[in-house]
Amino acid sequence: MVQAGKTAKRYWDNRYLFMLLAPGILFFVVFKYVPIYGLIIAFKEYNFFDGIWKSPWVGLAVFRELFATASFWEVFGNTVIIGVLQFVFGFPAPIIFALMLNEIMDPKAKRTFQTISYLPHFVSWVILGGLFLQFLSPSVGPINAAIKAFGGKPVYFLADPKWFRSVLVVTQIWKSIGWGSIIYLAALSSIDPELYEAAALDGAGRWARIRYITLPCLYPVITIMLILATGQMVNDNFDQVFNLYNPAVYRVGDVMSTYMYRKGLENMEYSTATAVGLFKNSISFAIVIASNHIAKRINDYGIW
Repeated sequence: MVQAGKTAKRYWDNRYLFMLLAPGILFFVVFKYVPIYGLIIAFKEYNFFDGIWKSPWVGLAVFRELFATASFWEVFGNTVIIGVLQFVFGFPAPIIFALMLNEIMDPKAKRTFQTISYLPHFVSWVILGGLFLQFLSPSVGPINAAIKAFGGKPVYFLADPKWFRSVLVVTQIWKSIGWGSIIYLAALSSIDPELYEAAALDGAGRWARIRYITLPCLYPVITIMLILATGQMVNDNFDQVFNLYNPAVYRVGDVMSTYMYRKGLENMEYSTATAVGLFKNSISFAIVIASNHIAKRINDYGIW
């Protein structure tokens, strides 16, 4: 009882901090945990008028039908390929960018580059979709103008299956590299400057200091971000793909989130759309668990 009383007093003494925390907790409860209730739709023959509870149970019938559909495995393959490409090229990009910013000695120039790199994060893909449509246009786009100036043939990047995935990877990196570098810059700022001074006195050059001081100090943060990034490999960016793709590139650009959109909102096949979402999230969860286990065995860093 005494311990419980001390705990209650400690919570009361910090009540204002918990009030600041309340909106964040409420957000996750309302938008993350409450919707979990709707997952049972994947195991029912859902009818909008009957509601969730009155719709008949069908067990795993929806999943069996889904896995027997060729189009599902096509979008699943696209999702994995695009996710792996964005992971391979996108994950190191913020780290490299943060290291580059960290080497800038002029504070004003450093802040300027940081601010410019953050701006794309705050622009929606609806706007960026229109911008890239014009920027990559075969008739008025500057890139194709340069290609034609060198005697090449214009390329419709957003309608050519050979180029569409590359466009997704490059545009995702461009939009997220600045924002993604924030956490690495924060970690870099916590490194003791005396380590660099001692290394410089020992004759270590810039690359040696990065290799033997900067990167080892970033390993814990890199490991955690790596684990989280692996879970995103099948959790595609719906906003990006939806605003950039078109029927000409469905074969290589249609992913599970756009497939869910068509099944759920256009065809009103709510059970199928829910089953796809549950399947995708289950894979993401399994990948995160496996990645964390491997990371803990390699370098003792992990999420838990």
